[in-house]
Amino acid sequence: MSDMATGKQPFWKSRYTVISMCFAGTFVCYIDRVNISVAIIPMARDLGWDVSTQGAILSSFYIGYLLMQIGGGRLADRFGGKLVLGIGVLIWSVFTIFTPLAAFTGLYMLFAARIGMGLGEAVTFPSVYSMVTRWFPDDEKSKAIALNASGIPIGTVFALILTPIIVLHLGWEWAFYLFGAVGVLWYLLWQRLVTTDPRLHPSISKAELAHIQLHAPASGAVEQSPSLLTFLRNKPLWAIIVAHFCNNWTLYVVLSWLPKYVNEGLGISFAAVGLVSMLPHISSFVCLNIAGNIADRMIKTGMDVTFVRKLMQTVAFGGLATCLLLITLVDSVWAAIGILCLGKVFSAAGIGGHSVNHMDIGPQYAGTLMGITNTAGTIPGIVGVYISGLILHYTGSWDLVFQVTAGVTLFGMFFYLAFASGEKQFH
Repeated sequence: MSDMATGKQPFWKSRYTVISMCFAGTFVCYIDRVNISVAIIPMARDLGWDVSTQGAILSSFYIGYLLMQIGGGRLADRFGGKLVLGIGVLIWSVFTIFTPLAAFTGLYMLFAARIGMGLGEAVTFPSVYSMVTRWFPDDEKSKAIALNASGIPIGTVFALILTPIIVLHLGWEWAFYLFGAVGVLWYLLWQRLVTTDPRLHPSISKAELAHIQLHAPASGAVEQSPSLLTFLRNKPLWAIIVAHFCNNWTLYVVLSWLPKYVNEGLGISFAAVGLVSMLPHISSFVCLNIAGNIADRMIKTGMDVTFVRKLMQTVAFGGLATCLLLITLVDSVWAAIGILCLGKVFSAAGIGGHSVNHMDIGPQYAGTLMGITNTAGTIPGIVGVYISGLILHYTGSWDLVFQVTAGVTLFGMFFYLAFASGEKQFH
């Protein structure tokens, strides 16, 4: 007897496979992005780079990442997230594998490789958002985006733990060769298991397809998007843009400099850098999925979407800024790491705030809107990471790095409170 006849649906649904593969893609994205944050310590020693050169190398990735955000979103909405994300993963995996050769060739070749890698990774989140808005009902959006986003801390933790082991036993070059190969394996699975359109999925049940078609906020390809100027005239979109910028200032500064802070600022040996640095990211993984569920449950009970988004974002930014300021007042290794973990607990609430807000205001254009806001969100990867490097170069003060980051975070909280909306803006 069929599931339709009995009224039962299988526990594992096709959309769970889709978001699991998106999660895996984000995981690969971050292991390839983060490994250099650890590998750069022996690379700098072998190749004679000072701290400002290291900052330039780390930030150069975000130039490519910045350039392809909007284009990646428009392509995903038009041609499908499956095609665009698949090509992106192949591109960045090739550049990851090429990184050691580029480093030995010279700085300009390394900058080119990092920018090329950024171009490939740029399509990741716009493609995922374009997929989720077509595959998931309204009351599952936060959970889906939370699971995908939890690929960030898990990929980061994996890279932080495994990269030092690879470096110590095989040499830093192999961190790039091995991690790049993982992306190629992911691509083969992605082609077999995922479709852009639920209607084309070979194993989706009739009940699940009917549920998605009834409740998903978007369907099909976008033939004609509004102009970029039309999007940028909208204040609620600007609330997401600013929140995304401020959120990523902390994210990228921590991703890029945490191993160095743990190694030099807190005096932890290189062999233990990965183990200590992973703790805030584990906190983030657990709390992202809890926060996503909380946001969806509040909306399911009938709470106003705008209120839920603003509440979650206030908890995220207010709590994070407080923790960043508290770090400057302690001198114990474990107190500092504990406060960073608490900051990650608070910041996870943003997954039910600005992180999913794109699908409220323009579900059909979620990929494009994510591309727009992630363009702004990429700027801290260039500016924030480089400024932090300059602060360390000229003052040696980790406290000042954390204080600047807290100030940026508080500005984002107040701006989002003033202008955010959960109502549909683009039709």
